[in-house]
Amino acid sequence: MSIHSPTRRDFLKSSSAALGGLALAPVAGALPSLAVHQQGSGTIKVGLLGCGGRGSGAAFNALAADPGVELVAIGDVFRDHAESALKSLQASEVGARVKVAPDHVFTGLEGYKGVIAASDVVLLCTTPAFRPLHLRACIEAGKHTFVEKPIAVDGPGVRHVLESCRMAKQKNLMVVSGLCYRYERKKQQTIQRIQDGAVGEVHALQCTYNTGGLWHRGRQPNWTEMEYQLRNWLYFTWLSADHGAEQHIHSLDKIAWAMKDEYPVKVVASGGRANRLDPKYGDVYDHFNAVYEWKSGLRLFSSCRQWAGAPSNDVSDWVFGSKGKANIQAHQIWGENAWRWKDDGQPDDMYQNEHDVLFAKLRKGEIINNGQYMCDSTLMAIMGRMAAYTGGEISYDAALNSQEKLGPDLATLTLDTPPPAPVVAVPGVTKFT
Repeated sequence: MSIHSPTRRDFLKSSSAALGGLALAPVAGALPSLAVHQQGSGTIKVGLLGCGGRGSGAAFNALAADPGVELVAIGDVFRDHAESALKSLQASEVGARVKVAPDHVFTGLEGYKGVIAASDVVLLCTTPAFRPLHLRACIEAGKHTFVEKPIAVDGPGVRHVLESCRMAKQKNLMVVSGLCYRYERKKQQTIQRIQDGAVGEVHALQCTYNTGGLWHRGRQPNWTEMEYQLRNWLYFTWLSADHGAEQHIHSLDKIAWAMKDEYPVKVVASGGRANRLDPKYGDVYDHFNAVYEWKSGLRLFSSCRQWAGAPSNDVSDWVFGSKGKANIQAHQIWGENAWRWKDDGQPDDMYQNEHDVLFAKLRKGEIINNGQYMCDSTLMAIMGRMAAYTGGEISYDAALNSQEKLGPDLATLTLDTPPPAPVVAVPGVTKFT
């Protein structure tokens, strides 16, 4: 049963991925612009936007997924990032199909336009704030997309992506989400058992994503403040959505998946900075604790942190029911229907799987649109951040309809544009808008 009103979900309802088998139920449709690629024939031209580690990895996975795929264009705001990624891909085992001409290395804040124009499929792996702008440009240009998480940093961005996904469905265009656990076979089997009642009636949920610190690229004297923030985007909420959305979204998405994509209606949360006290860490928190509540009263106890030097870490997702309990991340169920994943010796790389499925379906002329759950899971993470930042109870509806736009107009952004000044949120002082 959906907890959302028809005005918010119906237009993408039929396009969300099903949860059994390959964790998707593609909508079949004609692909006139790419008909040559069906039945295993023809070259599929791929473009990469965002040349960090995740972007380079996605490009490798796309090339490894199908021998007819060629990487023909790459783009990044910064030339050093683009050139580093290109060199790495050229030296890899799929390097023979890296066919990026010098004039197809696009840099700068408008480089995305060149990548989109040159490609059949675009890998959107840029800083999260740019996802709505880039996805819309891809859909308007009739391009298939792989979309990394999170898909936006605020309510207006989520609404924009929802509309883009609706447009993609109307145009029979791929939208494959980077919420990669949904494409991992052992997660699919674990989730399917939970959905089939292996733990009985679900009484409580818990997820944890406690890790160490992440990278920081420092500051160079020739960088503008905008360049500094873009190069260190993890630490600025307007660019990353904070780590509760940028990283912990995986945990929240697995829980939502186990709940058959029924999402919580409200959340209360806390958080702050206990480890990242240096101003170089911008305005993000380093820990969050949240209690999400469903319409039925079911609660999820969610926590995440990024603390350098902490002696213990944990990544786990628990479902507690009337007949037992399950740890999704460990692929194990205890109780009346005890079960544990047994390695069958077959490859099960979730990053590779999502691209294998994308290009296999594209060859068959079938469409995947993961738009609904990638937007819902992003919003679930954002509403937790909103609750922690403000100290208030935030509903799904309030988060979705929020008018708070975190950053400047990205369509007119330059490296000389003054970025938002980092101000660490103070619960009880920071207001929800």
